Amino acid sequence: MMKEQGDFVGIDVSKKKLDVTTLHGGEHRTIHNDAGGIKDVCEQMLVLRPQLIVMEATGGYERELAIALVLAGLRVAVVNPRQVRDFAKAMGKLAKTDKVDAGVLALFGERMLPEARGVPEHEVRELDALITRRGQLVEMLTAEKNRLGMAPRALKPSIQEHVRWMERQVKEIEGELEQVIEASLIWKARDELLTSMPGVGAVLSHTLIAKLPELGQVSAKRAAALVGIAPFARDSGARKGKRSIWGGRADVRSVLYMATLSAIRWNPVIRAHYQQLIARGKLFKVAMVACMRRLLTILDAMVRKNEHWTDVTLAHAP
Repeated sequence: MMKEQGDFVGIDVSKKKLDVTTLHGGEHRTIHNDAGGIKDVCEQMLVLRPQLIVMEATGGYERELAIALVLAGLRVAVVNPRQVRDFAKAMGKLAKTDKVDAGVLALFGERMLPEARGVPEHEVRELDALITRRGQLVEMLTAEKNRLGMAPRALKPSIQEHVRWMERQVKEIEGELEQVIEASLIWKARDELLTSMPGVGAVLSHTLIAKLPELGQVSAKRAAALVGIAPFARDSGARKGKRSIWGGRADVRSVLYMATLSAIRWNPVIRAHYQQLIARGKLFKVAMVACMRRLLTILDAMVRKNEHWTDVTLAHAP
């Protein structure tokens, strides 16, 4: 796989200082781990625009820096220290200094390409598991409600009881999701940004945070392809087939579809886009997919620029 352009940066974090090393630039700086130092690092990284910034989870000392970098639109991976130690041993790097550690982190980023999320991996797994479980419960709940309408009278009480139980389970899962999001300043800030857009609620916001971490880090076209709402040509020789969508992350796509139905009613930009498409004779399904892409494109721009839903955001959204 071809690597993207851009350097890799390792930051060794301790309570009092930050050691910042660029892998290919060969630069090393030691900076105080305080508000001034964090601002200094952010400014340096915004100029450098590295492909990835890697730091270890160090009991919370890394959180403020990670939050500042992520909210500045930079790609940050907070990785497990044990993985980095094992990697260093495998590479034969046995020396142990803050400068060496920062260099190892940068090299780890280039060779292992950890996922850029800015939060520890165990928190990501917990959020993803909760999102997945909520989806499973909602699917089962819908199936039971459908059965209720066709069931004999003798079976209705037991089905109704099961429906009520699953509804309670969904609410409990949603409560746990809120707690996980609130516990992470990065995710909380991202959630507030996403839900500032009319038509985007907690379900879509949480799903995008957990299952589409690339949002704001790749092009809008690439984000649409990841979700499976980018049209692909089906041409062969002189035959010109209809463009269609396929592949992608079906769980994200289904949540985005429901959010778009809401946005068509409550979001002035999406509503106007939908009405224009229908007025031009587009089928409902075609118009919906186009509106899903429009919604995702605007959210991608908001995340990339770290801007809430405002007239300024609308003016500059692709």
